[in-house]
Amino acid sequence: MSTTVPRLSIGLPVYNGENYLAQSIESLLAQSYRDFELIISDNASTDGTAEICRHYAAEDSRIRYIRQPHNIGAAPNHNFVVQEARGELFKWAAHDDLFGERLLERCVAELDEHPEAVLAHAYMAIVDEQGEIIESYDYTLATDSPRAPERLRSLLHTEGGDDFYGVIRTDVMRRIAPHDSYHNAGRKLVAELAMHGPFRQVPELMFFRREHPGRGDRLGSVRAVCRNLDPRRAGHSTARLMSDYLRGFVTAVRRAPLSPADRRDCYRLLFSWLAGRVVSRPVRAVGSRLNPFPAKMVAATAGPERGSV
Repeated sequence: MSTTVPRLSIGLPVYNGENYLAQSIESLLAQSYRDFELIISDNASTDGTAEICRHYAAEDSRIRYIRQPHNIGAAPNHNFVVQEARGELFKWAAHDDLFGERLLERCVAELDEHPEAVLAHAYMAIVDEQGEIIESYDYTLATDSPRAPERLRSLLHTEGGDDFYGVIRTDVMRRIAPHDSYHNAGRKLVAELAMHGPFRQVPELMFFRREHPGRGDRLGSVRAVCRNLDPRRAGHSTARLMSDYLRGFVTAVRRAPLSPADRRDCYRLLFSWLAGRVVSRPVRAVGSRLNPFPAKMVAATAGPERGSV
């Protein structure tokens, strides 16, 4: 492990990721931006994940490999790498995703050029098991708006990209609530980030999210997905998991650094959205995601639900 404090920390939580992990690590190590540490937290994997991680850690001093003594769940594992981060910037990376060579360089440059921004990311595509593009997304979210209510409105109602995996200012990441394990907790996390500041998007396709049968959000029910996020959720009812989700949004608005007028606007937007999207509609499966919202609304939903524990 390097003793020099890096500017960027990349947290890679993984459990039984041997099929794609090496490709993801190599994609990160090949980045044009070099001033980063890669923190890999192995959630007590039972396949060849540990051997892969140890191999790359021995080859590159930027890698810190940590193996959890037991399976702590996907959400706590994601929070663990945030706690371990030393850099002023932070990024989550999934063990099965791929990254364009200049992704980190361009995102860091965006944050340097726009000090008011809290997150920067690039355009996204879905790739198959072989890494071939099967779908791409236009980014139409208004997350670059100077107004927090407009950013929240956009995230609640507009299709977009996978901002959960953007480059984030670490101090902001630590001011918001840690990632939770209720239904669609990643959606709330991104919305809470947006209430702390605008996002920047690099208008270039450099982030590739992989679709494959082993994804943790293919577990068949809200309860199964949440149990995957944290085993302590095993006994929680669907009603509890949904109510925690809604309560998380309300708490996020209350905690955010907003003016009184913006806070009132955010509450109005939130309660209007809840009435239209949750109260009047049953939860239904859309694509591979249990989500009562649009199929392409991945900006705030694609969190640790994606990976199995």
